[in-house]
Order: sequence, then structure tokens, then C-alpha cells
Amino acid sequence: MDTRTTETAQAAGPAPATADEVTGRLADQLLRLSRRLHRAQRRLLEPLGITPAQARLLRTLAHCDEPPRMADLAQRLDVVPRAVTTLVDALEEQELLRRVPDPHSRRVIRIELCDGGRRALDDLRSARRTAAAEILAPLDDGSRAALTELLAALDPDEGAERRRC
Repeated sequence: MDTRTTETAQAAGPAPATADEVTGRLADQLLRLSRRLHRAQRRLLEPLGITPAQARLLRTLAHCDEPPRMADLAQRLDVVPRAVTTLVDALEEQELLRRVPDPHSRRVIRIELCDGGRRALDDLRSARRTAAAEILAPLDDGSRAALTELLAALDPDEGAERRRC
């Protein structure tokens, strides 16, 4: 390569990123931001005495049309049933939810939120918003709205109604 070709390439600037490079960078950015959000939420959840896994179960429970069975919760959370039992035990001990008999089958136990669970969900929502506000602080309102629209386009569950468990 002669000197003129090198000078021309340098003047043009760096080569544009390929679609794969952009996608890879975006994936890395999303993962880093997700981790930051999880760390911030965990920090804010700690004073509430609720773990992230317990918070996820409470949020899932709140989106059920009727009190679900533990097997239904395990399926929705994509965990083994024993993991749900451990979470339910801990949340029941904190009086955030309770086991109730199914009105149609004596053998079935369902899980429902208690008043304490509903209050905890309000606290959880506040913690999530606070954590998100910390991370999104550099963005103005217009940028936040644009980011919301972009992410909604990628989320097939965006705007989904309450789902049966």
C-alpha cells in the first residue's frame, strides 16, 4: 500500500461498524445496564427484607387473575417447584402471602397476597423506580420516552394484560 492510500484511509476515519459489531455492542450495553439496575434494586430492597427472587414471586403473584397453585408459579417463574416452596415459606413467615385451600379441590393449595404483600409490592415498585431513576438520570425526558418506545418494540409482553397463572 502506498503512502497516498494510507493517508486517504486515515482521513476517512475509522471503518464503519458492521451490523454484527453494533449488535454485539448493544448486547454488552444492555447486559451492563441490567446488572447495574439489579445491583441498585438489590441495595434498595435490602432494608425491606425481601430478596430479588422473593420480589419476583410477589410481582408474579400480583399479575395473576386468581390465586395460583405453586406449580403454576414455578412454571411462570421458570424454576423448579421446590424453589417456589422455599420462597413461599419465607414470604408467608413475613405475612406477605398465605396458602389457601382451593374452593373446588381439597387437595389443591393456592397462594394469595396478604395486605402486607400488597404494601410490600408498593415499596418494591418505589425501589424499582428509584433504581431506574438513578441509572436514567443522564437522559432528559425526550430521550427516556424514545428509549421506552425502542425497548417496547423489542418486548413481546409489553402492554400485556394480566395473565392467568
